Amino acid sequence: MPKKGKISIYRETKLFNQIIISNKEDATQKFSQICEVKSIVEPSNNYNNNNDTEQLDVDDQAMGIQSKEDIIMEILSKLPVRSLLRFKCVSKFWKALIIDPYFKKKHFNHAKNDGNSQKLLISLLCLRDDKYNMYCCPLSPLQQVEHVQKLDCPSLPTALHCIIRCCCDGLVIIEARDIIDSERLILFLFNPSTRESIVLPDPEFPWRPSLLGLAYDSTSGEYKILKVYDGELPSEILALKGGSWRKIDKHPRGICSVSLAMHSLAFVHESFHWIGCISQSYFLISFSISTEVYGEIPIPKQMVTIMRGKHVGVSVLEGMLCVYTNFNIMIKATLQLWVLKDYGVKESWTLLLTIEDPMIVMAVPRYRFADGELLYWCMRRHALAHAFRTSSGPFVLWPRCDTVQHGFAFTESLISPKSLTY
Repeated sequence: MPKKGKISIYRETKLFNQIIISNKEDATQKFSQICEVKSIVEPSNNYNNNNDTEQLDVDDQAMGIQSKEDIIMEILSKLPVRSLLRFKCVSKFWKALIIDPYFKKKHFNHAKNDGNSQKLLISLLCLRDDKYNMYCCPLSPLQQVEHVQKLDCPSLPTALHCIIRCCCDGLVIIEARDIIDSERLILFLFNPSTRESIVLPDPEFPWRPSLLGLAYDSTSGEYKILKVYDGELPSEILALKGGSWRKIDKHPRGICSVSLAMHSLAFVHESFHWIGCISQSYFLISFSISTEVYGEIPIPKQMVTIMRGKHVGVSVLEGMLCVYTNFNIMIKATLQLWVLKDYGVKESWTLLLTIEDPMIVMAVPRYRFADGELLYWCMRRHALAHAFRTSSGPFVLWPRCDTVQHGFAFTESLISPKSLTY
């Protein structure tokens, strides 16, 4: 008769294989069955006491326990955040595993390549009551409109002003203004998947036009926020473990206006990027997150000519640095998107796509689907509405186009904002 320990491992492996080949909805349902299998939560107490096999059984037990932990970790790392938050109450072991930094990183690395973990977070101004609401909707074509979730603005359920400024690793920075204290702008670091948030320190010039960027510094092992002002003011940087903003040196060219059409700074290759402008001369600026040294990315003359006097900006799509321009051709609003295939190589700039839409004034790329279709935010002509559209038409998973809205695409994450400040 086979040992109970081996049968238990076989059952776990079978469940694991079932979950891996199923989609997430089925996986969540099947995984709930594991909650009833106590043997995979705690080490088995079934030992063989025969002297001649005692040591062999001990070795088998040790291998079995390790195998169980590995199987549990693999299964959990492939589940959505909402399920993991529920499964924290299964046992102390599961809770410790789910909140462990290594597991959070493993889960996020899997989520980055999982279409079902890609979401769109939107802040929306309801014109009827002049209040902001937040919504989270899926970007996967396998999910439908009914999967849209309504979220409260963190710590401010009655926010008079609530704008999403930037995002990184499933975390977003939200700028909000409370109805009670309308004179103060508050910055929050918010995880829309776990609903956790913290209030960030106030920068020196909260009301001045600026661009924000959030990124992880692999050298220091912490998250940093860069705030670049439009005009003569020096930029500020906040290391979350440091707890306060500090000024950084100005750009070597001196006065450097920024393109506020960008909405946020683009981060790739360990550097923030934005478009600078001096006397109608545009250039692409880089700023290293670890060395805090400025640089410039070469741009072909063809692109510079198109930029002049237009709404321009920088974004990141599929890990590549992109420059977008908005202009009119024969009264047709046109969005051009250029991509830098080889970072730093001027000759590798390529025109990725051109979109003509007579109803838009300005468009900002937000996400590129697996089939190459582009999701972009746009300001519509002759209307107060800001909308999300795709290169082929309206974004069907988010049909609201009759009000002011902003948003960013993000990947679901377990990273806790509170854990980043110490």
